[in-house]
Amino acid sequence: MIVVFGSVAVDLVVNVPHIPRPGESLQAPCYTPVAGSKGGNQALAAARSGARVVHVASVGRDGYAEAATAALRAEGVDLSHIALSDKATGICLVAVAADGENTVIAAAGANLDTSVSQLEAVAFGSGDTLVLQMEVPLQDNVAAVRLAKARGARVILNVAPAGPVDGATLSALHFLIVNEHEAMVVAKALGLAATEPEEAARAIHDRCGCSTIVTLGPRGAVAYHRGSAVPVAAPEVAVLDTTGAGDSFTGAFAAALDAGEDLTTALRRAVAGGSLACTVHGAQTSIPRLDAILAAMRHPDQPAIDDVGSTIGATTSSRGD
Repeated sequence: MIVVFGSVAVDLVVNVPHIPRPGESLQAPCYTPVAGSKGGNQALAAARSGARVVHVASVGRDGYAEAATAALRAEGVDLSHIALSDKATGICLVAVAADGENTVIAAAGANLDTSVSQLEAVAFGSGDTLVLQMEVPLQDNVAAVRLAKARGARVILNVAPAGPVDGATLSALHFLIVNEHEAMVVAKALGLAATEPEEAARAIHDRCGCSTIVTLGPRGAVAYHRGSAVPVAAPEVAVLDTTGAGDSFTGAFAAALDAGEDLTTALRRAVAGGSLACTVHGAQTSIPRLDAILAAMRHPDQPAIDDVGSTIGATTSSRGD
């Protein structure tokens, strides 16, 4: 079982010709509201990869609450530990450029009320996996890591959005997942000297002992695990939208480990999941199912786009967004 302790939100997505520069105003014809947030995306990705998933989160008493959780409910994610807050349901403002790159502004709202006390009520422990991000209060994330460690669960932290994490918390993790920017932020907060992301990820692993995975965009990903580097390459794909690709990576990785796969296989599934998410517009709309991920791993030289939520085959590429 996978327990996701994290955010839920609705993404308000607007397509723009390029990411706006400071002080620049852009016009767009419309916006699209879709379910999103790193916690919700990762829970959905794990469920679509075949895992049993419980999501611990908070929503507001507003119309966005249903929109934020509908896809999770439809995929069978256990939402019985989602609390109601007097704050508004979280919102993410997402701008997607013509080249597929994106920028996100997250308004936390009810996610700031998510508490480790909700997690304490979940029956999980040895053999289960706790997945966390950085869109709920940091002190509750830290407490959640301690709780999971005490119960003997596997712990995966995706430091997104980027922020400092103390060494004791990192040392309690089994896996840390970061993109290139996040790797540098975490390393700097620890006082580690690093000039590039892979060096930063290795330094975090050496200092704290947690297996550290850094996603490298079209170059794939590399894990620093038990003193060794485990790289997974990624061929190019036609990138339409990188929104949610990092969450698809994390959810697919957690689900593979939960299913008993070894690290290399889990990384390959994660890279495939992140790749497929880049080939379709949207966050949760682009998260692939396990059969699509396995097809991409079998046929990396035959890219094809169909309905990612059902079955597609595509080449692999991992984006760290």
